[in-house]
Amino acid sequence: MVTEALLKKYRPMTETTYYTLLSLTEPRHGYAIMQFVSSLTEGRIRLGTGTLYTMTGRLQEDGLIHIVSQENGKKTYQITETGWKMLEMETERLRCQLKNGLEILGKEDTDGGEG
Repeated sequence: MVTEALLKKYRPMTETTYYTLLSLTEPRHGYAIMQFVSSLTEGRIRLGTGTLYTMTGRLQEDGLIHIVSQENGKKTYQITETGWKMLEMETERLRCQLKNGLEILGKEDTDGGEG
């Protein structure tokens, strides 16, 4: 359930939080999250171990992700329904932001390309 407290805390969402939630649309452990985010952003975002584990702890505490398994000291996380809703809301916010920017900058192509 998306609460006002979650909206206040996570909107706007940081890039690292956004990409971490995106990575957890499938179950992943910490190192796999770091690899996924780096690959998806073409190396623009590289999560450090400390940042990642602090963030996963916070996201878990807030109910946006949960542990789906824990083997050999590796925790595997996945996004929750609340996390999914927050991710959808943030994606829509970013889509509107991009649309506004493209309109103001005189770009015709609203898919992010140059017009």
